[in-house]
Amino acid sequence: MTDFNATRALFDLPPGLVYLDGNSLGPLPKAAPARMERAMRDEWGGMLIGGWNRAGWMAQPRSQGDRIGRLIGAVPGHTVVGDTLSIKVFQALSAAVALRPNRRVILSDSGNFPSDLYMAEGLIRMLGGSHELRLADPEALEEAITEEVAVLLVTEVDYRTGRRHDMARLTAKAHALGALAIWDLAHSAGALPVDVAGGGADFAVGCTYKYLNGGPGAPAFIYVAPRHAEGAPPALSGWLGHRAPFDFELSYRPGEGIDRMRVGTPPVLAMAALDAALDIWDGVDMAALRQESLRLTDRFIAGVEAACPDLTLATPREHDRRGSQVSFRHPEGYAIMQALIARGVVGDFRAPDILRFGFTPLYIGGTEVNRAVEVIAEVMERRLWDRAEHRRRAAVT
Repeated sequence: MTDFNATRALFDLPPGLVYLDGNSLGPLPKAAPARMERAMRDEWGGMLIGGWNRAGWMAQPRSQGDRIGRLIGAVPGHTVVGDTLSIKVFQALSAAVALRPNRRVILSDSGNFPSDLYMAEGLIRMLGGSHELRLADPEALEEAITEEVAVLLVTEVDYRTGRRHDMARLTAKAHALGALAIWDLAHSAGALPVDVAGGGADFAVGCTYKYLNGGPGAPAFIYVAPRHAEGAPPALSGWLGHRAPFDFELSYRPGEGIDRMRVGTPPVLAMAALDAALDIWDGVDMAALRQESLRLTDRFIAGVEAACPDLTLATPREHDRRGSQVSFRHPEGYAIMQALIARGVVGDFRAPDILRFGFTPLYIGGTEVNRAVEVIAEVMERRLWDRAEHRRRAAVT
């Protein structure tokens, strides 16, 4: 059983702050600065280019991939870290489409994160417009899977409402009708137990700067199911995805297995911070994390609904349909969130009217939930949000 009091002590959070935005950017692990300092001074500074071999920089994308793989139910050796989530979405999507050459539909839902849809649109343009991006309502996604579909592209947890798809069920239907399935785990990895192998995912992608606490701009990851490992064609044929990069051949040969999904140079300093974050995760039981997450979100929902009738719950109440965030709707959601942040309760806003609150038991407990409910109630009851400074939009909401 994970001791969440112990994990809380491993993060550097400002005193008195209730941080409910780890679903957007996780806080700083206390060990990360020293780990980055070591990478900079001892490895980069002391070893210079020798760090690629002596410090194991070149192997880190695979080793960190396996550490993340444990959290998402992946078979060892089939997850790799690097690049950004958008790039990993593009890689997975282009490979899946190529594996279904006689089909022309990419299916997703209208609750998916827009970046995934943008990458699909861009791929379709590159393919000459021969494919179609088809969007279904989240509740109607399963019935929209037909024999026309080449690939199903789904984010497990809706970034706005926290609604959770039944990924295994959707994937089973996709496979029954001959389609492939890509799981976007941006709001799942580190938030709840995931089983990409047991659920049949063909590909899975995700980021490490949210629940995994890897830091702003931390690298993304991609998983490829063993059955596709040697056949998934890499659209981005980068140098480090080559089978023998230091042979410097003039033509590309894809690497073995997951290595073909490597593209550019590993982000060594960013991976140093991620390394410190993953040290914390190595001791976390995901089932215990999920149980505590549900307890905290239940408590938060009950408290806010009892005190703030003007806020409308947007997140499903059923445990199996909920991620690890709670969202409420209000027409003045942006101003309300700014008033909360000014009073030390940090969530975020998503257009047009969503107030988002993320719950990470690694550093959030009942005390923080109680304090958040008190502040939200005060802001709503006294209309503390109704001020010009809280209506002024910042570039990042």
